[in-house]
Amino acid sequence: MAERLDGRTVLVTGANGGLGEEFVRQALERGAAKVYATARTPKSWGDDRIVPLALDLTDPASVAGAAEAAADVDLVVNNAAIAPAEDVSVATGDEEITRRIFETNYFGNLRVAKAFAPVLAANGGGGLLNVLSLAAWLPLPTAYAASKAATWSATSALRTELAPANTTVTGVIVGMVDTAMSARFDMPKVTAASVVEQAYDGVLTGAFEVLADEDSRDVKSRLSGSAEDLGAYILAKLATFYDDLGQGSAGAA
Repeated sequence: MAERLDGRTVLVTGANGGLGEEFVRQALERGAAKVYATARTPKSWGDDRIVPLALDLTDPASVAGAAEAAADVDLVVNNAAIAPAEDVSVATGDEEITRRIFETNYFGNLRVAKAFAPVLAANGGGGLLNVLSLAAWLPLPTAYAASKAATWSATSALRTELAPANTTVTGVIVGMVDTAMSARFDMPKVTAASVVEQAYDGVLTGAFEVLADEDSRDVKSRLSGSAEDLGAYILAKLATFYDDLGQGSAGAA
């Protein structure tokens, strides 16, 4: 049976997207009293329990304003992220694209965590749920993967720092999720509903980490081995993926 959120007040970043919408929906299904649904341009939800709230992760003033407006929050879902299609190389990629990715995926999410940490503490402690990515553990040539690796590290640090205030910090690791962000990739994906269900169960039971799909569980089990073995395994998996697409091994280069 799903863990409950009865009477809780939740804030979700990136609420207009596939995962974000699901975080909002399932929070209410689990009994949350109020959900702040944040986005750069908030939408109307047609539900009095949902409070649309403007939040731009890249704007410190916007983040500070959101923390002031949502002072009753006891669970923050750090979900917002970007993955531009042109992000294909850390060696030759446009530095401005890299900066934009890190400004949202790393600095933006950390900015939200820092702004809401005092809010959670003032409300007796609460939960911070960071949506990460399996890309953080893979040898992928993208700034997105690098940004998620940095956020994974920061999540561990926040867990230690916020524990004395009775705030738990949970990281959700997942590969491909069936949302608009991953629509350009023709490969097996898990549903947003499945990821959010596991994520909420994890944060409500105090889990440090939630592995939300089989690929994440598989790679996690291999992290204790050598980097060479993991790299060879991932390259073999990628080669199979590109062969299935009819692109041959050159497509993986």
